[in-house]
Amino acid sequence: MKDQQLLVFFLSFNMEKTNPAIQHFLSCIDLEDQEQAKRFQLNETHSLKALKAEGLALHPIRITRKSFGYADYPELSFKLPFPGETNSFKNGMAIECFCQGEEPVKGMLLSLDGKNGEFRLFAPDFPDWIEDDGVGIKLTPDTRTSSIMKKALADLPQHPQAFSLFQQVHDKEIEALKESSFNPLVALPFFNQQLNESQQIAVQKIHALTEGVFVLHGPPGTGKTTTLLEGIQQLVKAGQKIMVTAPSNTAVDNIAQGLIATGINFLRIGNNTKVNAAIFPFTPEGKLKESKQEKEIKRLKIRAEEMRKMAYQYKRRFGKDERDQKKLLLNEVKAIRKQIKDIQHYNEEELFTKASVILGTPIGLMDTHLAEQAIDTLIMDEAGQCLEPLAWCVMTTTTKIILAGDHLQLPPTVLSNKAQQLGFNISILERFISKIPTAHLLDTQYRMREAIVQFPNTYFYAGLLKTAQHLASTGTHIYFYDTAGAGYSEETGQDGNSLTNPGELDACNKIIELLQLNCSATAFISPYSGQVAAAKETLPSTLKISTIDSFQGQEAETILLSLVRSNESNQIGFLSDYRRMNVAMTRAKECLIIIGDSTTLAKDDFYNQFLNYVEAIDAYKSVWELG
Repeated sequence: MKDQQLLVFFLSFNMEKTNPAIQHFLSCIDLEDQEQAKRFQLNETHSLKALKAEGLALHPIRITRKSFGYADYPELSFKLPFPGETNSFKNGMAIECFCQGEEPVKGMLLSLDGKNGEFRLFAPDFPDWIEDDGVGIKLTPDTRTSSIMKKALADLPQHPQAFSLFQQVHDKEIEALKESSFNPLVALPFFNQQLNESQQIAVQKIHALTEGVFVLHGPPGTGKTTTLLEGIQQLVKAGQKIMVTAPSNTAVDNIAQGLIATGINFLRIGNNTKVNAAIFPFTPEGKLKESKQEKEIKRLKIRAEEMRKMAYQYKRRFGKDERDQKKLLLNEVKAIRKQIKDIQHYNEEELFTKASVILGTPIGLMDTHLAEQAIDTLIMDEAGQCLEPLAWCVMTTTTKIILAGDHLQLPPTVLSNKAQQLGFNISILERFISKIPTAHLLDTQYRMREAIVQFPNTYFYAGLLKTAQHLASTGTHIYFYDTAGAGYSEETGQDGNSLTNPGELDACNKIIELLQLNCSATAFISPYSGQVAAAKETLPSTLKISTIDSFQGQEAETILLSLVRSNESNQIGFLSDYRRMNVAMTRAKECLIIIGDSTTLAKDDFYNQFLNYVEAIDAYKSVWELG
């Protein structure tokens, strides 16, 4: 076994030396790791106050419940006693639980909803100090994901077809990949009779794919999830085993919820998030409920709890014999935990063979080694937000791959500016859509009023998007409130890193009153976390308040969008990432209200075109009109 591992190592080592694309990715992963370590570090120069201001730490927190959960790891529920900046804390992210003067414990955020959350600790037991005053959690570098991506890159040559595809897509001399292979398209008896023509053709192509990559381009509101669900049903009907993945647990659960009504036998893999009650019966834990295996796991957990109690009898004794005994007992807990994991892994493999569809994030699938098993078709949703090395973790499982998403919305989040400059934030979807001739556009949107979608449609989608007939009604559905000349200048936020614009927040309050907006159906979004933090202190508490990046994939009846930038030098910063504006402008269903300074914005061609658009449709207003 060791000889085989050494052989793999040397093969991987030689491959890394000769393949520049893999070397490039390994360098980018290292850069990102370094930037994360620098950003999340708590030390003399980067204080707890600074981390909290940047939205990277939540402190203090109040522990409300303790239990032992998945694989017998300690799990804790907590409450925030204050309105904190939580936009950076997403389900499944790596965290550390800390208390001043104590050794921090690594873990994972399970959920965070408002002021209530849950996290798991990777430790044999709860720390002695966990309920002391001053406990907090902070984000920490995700070294686990980094190591899995590096391994996936190193293992690529062991998968000749996937490695050949990787080499082709990174060969600058190849302008376009060869056409993927399809059987002749046939008329299908669709499960969903409401599909439009572009959705039907997409499903027919998913059904007919025999080899290669098919790209499904789904702009906002065009029914991408609906189309994928129909495609999955057609493939299962044809006898295929499907793997469905996405870079976020939220996106995976979105597909899983849609599958419940189909009656398909599916398995939702992964333990990164708190699974909702509807999906739980389709998880390994849910499928094994009341089984012989679950009873064995319960017995082992009881035994582990007995060992822990015995071990912590010695926590206030300092003799060598007591320390040795405590160590032996905790080693026994560790061994029991491994037994539990082995039972769960064995049963996941058995459940895998029975399920028609397997769902999970790339990391969740790699953790259970299911990504190493052969399947018929891989479907990756939200591929426009998936780092390329993360995608290759699962793209070795089959020769038929569907990538679905929109490369014209936000790319994957990358903290390192240098890694961004090297193209590390180019998603797997963007990588393929630039070279593959089989991309298919879903061409009818069902979310927005026509006036809202018209400008993004013209600028980003070459006018190819149609609007469903019921959304084409006349009326005022978009406003731009110009702050030029009002003295609403941008300011540096309290964290010293982001920007705020108090004048725009004042304008928002006046707009809410003037238009009599229903706050519970309205969301305030802004590109700047400083403005979001200030909005939580200034605007009605019933508004949903978020950064644009965190709001991607969501929608609201009314959107209030604050652009913030207003300065004499006409600098617009990362407003120049127009994909962020595409996301922002396509979240509203009934009414989009944008507040910004035309003097600062108009020097940029994108915003100048937008200003011309709102003037042409009589949607231009001035904040002077608000009184």
